[in-house]
Amino acid sequence: MSNKKTRFAEVATSVDFPAQEEQILAFWEEGQHFARSVAERPEDKPFIFYDGPPFASGLPHYGHLLASIIKDVVPRYWTMRGFRVERRFGWDCHGLPVENEVEQQLGLKSRLDILDYGVDKFNESCRDVVLRYTGEWQRFIQRVGRWVDWSNQYRTMDPEFMESVWWVFKTLWDKELIYEGYKSLAYCPRCSTPLSNFEVNQGYQDTQDPSVTIRFKVQGEDKLSILAWTTTPWTLPSNMALAVGRDIDYVRVTLKDGEQLILAKALVKQVFKKQEDEIASVDVQPVDELLQMRYEPLFAYFADKAEEGAFRVVAAEFVSTENGTGVVHTAPGFGEEDYQLGLREGLPLVSPIDKDCCFTAEVPDYEGRFVKDVDRDIIRLLREAGQLFAESTIEHSYPFCWRCDTPLIYRTISTWFVNVEKIKPQMLAANAQIWWIPEHIKAGRFGRWLEGARDWSISRNRYWGTPLPIWRNEETGETVCIGSREELVDLCGSEVGDLHKHIIDLVEIPSPTGRGTLKRIPEVLDCWFESGSMPYAQNHYPFENKEYFDANFPADFISEGLDQTRGWFYTLTVLCAALFDKPAFKNCIVSGMLLAEDGRKMSKRLKNYPEPTEMIDKYGADALRLYLLNSPALKAEEMRMTETGIKESLRAVIIPLWNSYSFFATYAALDGWSPEDGDEVPQNRLDRWILSELQTLIHQLNTEMEAYRLYRTVPAMVAFVEKLTNWYIRRSRRRFWKSEDDQDKAAAYATLYRVLVTFVKALAPVLPFITESIYQNLVCRVDESAPDSVHLCDMPQAVESLRDAELEEQMELATRAVVLGRSLRSKHDLKVRQPLRSLYLLPPDEHSRYELGQMVDLLADELNIKEVVMVEDETDLSEVSYRPNFRVLGPRFGKQMKEVGQRIGELTQQEIEMLKAGDKIVVAGGEIGIEDVEVQRREKEGVVVAIDNNLGVGLDVQLDDELVAEGVAREIVNRVQNMRKDAGLEVADRIRVGVQGEAGLLEAIGQHREYIAVETLTLELSAGALPASVVLQQELQVNGYACTIAIARA
Repeated sequence: MSNKKTRFAEVATSVDFPAQEEQILAFWEEGQHFARSVAERPEDKPFIFYDGPPFASGLPHYGHLLASIIKDVVPRYWTMRGFRVERRFGWDCHGLPVENEVEQQLGLKSRLDILDYGVDKFNESCRDVVLRYTGEWQRFIQRVGRWVDWSNQYRTMDPEFMESVWWVFKTLWDKELIYEGYKSLAYCPRCSTPLSNFEVNQGYQDTQDPSVTIRFKVQGEDKLSILAWTTTPWTLPSNMALAVGRDIDYVRVTLKDGEQLILAKALVKQVFKKQEDEIASVDVQPVDELLQMRYEPLFAYFADKAEEGAFRVVAAEFVSTENGTGVVHTAPGFGEEDYQLGLREGLPLVSPIDKDCCFTAEVPDYEGRFVKDVDRDIIRLLREAGQLFAESTIEHSYPFCWRCDTPLIYRTISTWFVNVEKIKPQMLAANAQIWWIPEHIKAGRFGRWLEGARDWSISRNRYWGTPLPIWRNEETGETVCIGSREELVDLCGSEVGDLHKHIIDLVEIPSPTGRGTLKRIPEVLDCWFESGSMPYAQNHYPFENKEYFDANFPADFISEGLDQTRGWFYTLTVLCAALFDKPAFKNCIVSGMLLAEDGRKMSKRLKNYPEPTEMIDKYGADALRLYLLNSPALKAEEMRMTETGIKESLRAVIIPLWNSYSFFATYAALDGWSPEDGDEVPQNRLDRWILSELQTLIHQLNTEMEAYRLYRTVPAMVAFVEKLTNWYIRRSRRRFWKSEDDQDKAAAYATLYRVLVTFVKALAPVLPFITESIYQNLVCRVDESAPDSVHLCDMPQAVESLRDAELEEQMELATRAVVLGRSLRSKHDLKVRQPLRSLYLLPPDEHSRYELGQMVDLLADELNIKEVVMVEDETDLSEVSYRPNFRVLGPRFGKQMKEVGQRIGELTQQEIEMLKAGDKIVVAGGEIGIEDVEVQRREKEGVVVAIDNNLGVGLDVQLDDELVAEGVAREIVNRVQNMRKDAGLEVADRIRVGVQGEAGLLEAIGQHREYIAVETLTLELSAGALPASVVLQQELQVNGYACTIAIARA
């Protein structure tokens, strides 16, 4: 410590934390502390952090808040460990979220509306709106204390970013991992585009759909039909087959009117529950015969497809008897299983709907109508034709568009894919190298998703996105994939600037063969392809920063919510495995979902959660950070947001920490104590203990932070604050209150100073605001050579020479004994300030007996006891008897229970100890153990006892006149101290005190006059008369005595 400037500023016990945080924000901005925290760390020691880009078209919410806090804590920590941690912010600018926002603004309802409006104007509107909320985002991010580089942001809509995305695509193309395919995909009718399977998984909702059972008339049979069930009546015009299960038993149900219906045997009761009386007979329907049947088409639209193999019964593995009829209506144009079955069986493929999911002229009765709007009409038509067997409504979970909340439709469509299945081994190998928190994500949610990964549909029939860099001659089929702007310029012969669809679609490439021109295909890339390309595109790799990227890849750390296991984490893994055959990141913290207090999703409409900004304005960002970091969400579990929880974080850590700091700074300022006066080698046991506990904490924090287990750090901090405030400082107060400046007082100051300064450095990544405020006063105010921000300091490392495991163990045992003693006082209404004669201790073992023996004085003082007595066994505390556990022994010994019970009643304490150690005793030809014995205790007169985990504590509760008088004196001290606070006196003010009351009270004051005076800084204490110039006078009850107490300045 050098360059001493001044003494510490005194600190108020009450503070407006939110207002203080605003001052700290201004301090950081003025001092450019974030930029310096990066610049002052060596370039050759990087810690690489990737920040998943959010959509800037919406306002931030609690999910972003939790992610931001995690993304701030970890980089701050590694910065303090000496690493250079750049924190570049980015924006996801493309895709459906932005397009939907613009459509709403412009009143556009469909794809056709966009085309009529003009793709060029639509895209420029998207460009204008995409960063609308960046100001709100910046204020939000900064207010929670997160440090971010706003000056070097990346945007997925920038030409450089898009060009790198083209490079990624072209590289995959060259590796033959890109292909065009015709597959059944989830399709959004409103957005007019297919979605990938992981996008589909983000949008399931409960919804109601029609449930219909249809008669399919068997060809050549007048009264025989096959019953099939569906929840999508609109697909029935496209029916090409009926699917059955080879291993399912089928029956032919004959009704009394002669009609025959085929269905699964297991579902007869369910299907005919309302027509059971109409059944005449039920006969076996061999499945082999069933598979030979053909049936008449429900509609005439595609009747000619019978010549191509349609309208027959086929076998499929996916058919079950869980619901329906055991027969599945199959339309290969709509549904993935239907499509795969159609390929295998050679069924015709019909898909009579357009890009907006309206029927085409192939179904003239419903041409131009949205498919779901036709459900009722089709049901009515089938009813009139006598082919509707049953109708109801079903509620089930169904996928909706993750952006516009429209029910998806599964349809067969031509689109572009990444061949994920081809690189699945590389993806699984990459996952094996990633450290996940929580660890179960690796083999669990993420690992299982990778194992079941399917080819990724990456093209979108949309407008605002990175165009697929594919140019094609539709006449000749000649196709070119472009990987850079330079390559495109070389081929087209003109300059290329912006790469967006409305501009790049105008660029044509002359055919090298001289046979016409190549035009770009119309689709744009899935925006998840862009975010998965973020590691490369943010650096404009490989066109710029190649050496930097190659030296700093993969990332050391990323973090997002659990949903990103099927989103960003997944796309990063797919693309990096394809490009480089390794993971894109080394460590990942996965956070859980934040719910409203009622357990439902947070809803602005319902107002079922506290607004983040309101909570910050009320309690401060530190409290919110602590609350979220100490939540189940840090273990990828669901968490209910409550204002009570935020308030509890303030109460449990922030306020006690501030009070500890205030206590130290106030007394150190009064005494003019300086860090230069400190004793580097403390002798006091309490000092050595708290310093040892601090080293243990620091070791634990570093261990857990290095392993990214943030959820274990806050409980350790909370526990240490409890030890610091409710044990060390409370037990050390008298050392600070002494008027004389002796070595013990100096050691107390030095120890508490060292603890506070070290602790706030260790806390800084988690609680950046309060630690900065404390650091500024305790360090910067007295040491000009110190870093001018706590966040520019190095993270503390445990000093092994200060660790004393034995002392920590002793204190832990003493704490347990104190807790038991306090519980006895509380249970038996014995005030803490009432001295008791004896404390009896029954240690669990000889080692503990020694450890507690070192703490006798502390225990006596802490529990307000005159003497501490070690006892040998439980009989010294209670009258103990033993009886058999009849519930356990009865079945084993039966008629011999009398003999067993008598033997158990005669057990000695030594035998009981043997049983506790695991030994057995032979009785009546069998063995008994400790589980066979019930212990009955009766406390000895005048002694109350508590036993927990083999540690026994007893209190002698008998009071004599001497103890009573001392109890009164201690109560008087407490009342006078409270009056000093109420009167607004400074901690060092001397006072005069007068007490009037009953004789017993005054006599007790007389006996303990000196003690009362010293404890309350009283120069004159009168038992019977009140002082002049009273500053505060109160009528009080003290241990049953009515009295008047008055205080005056001395």
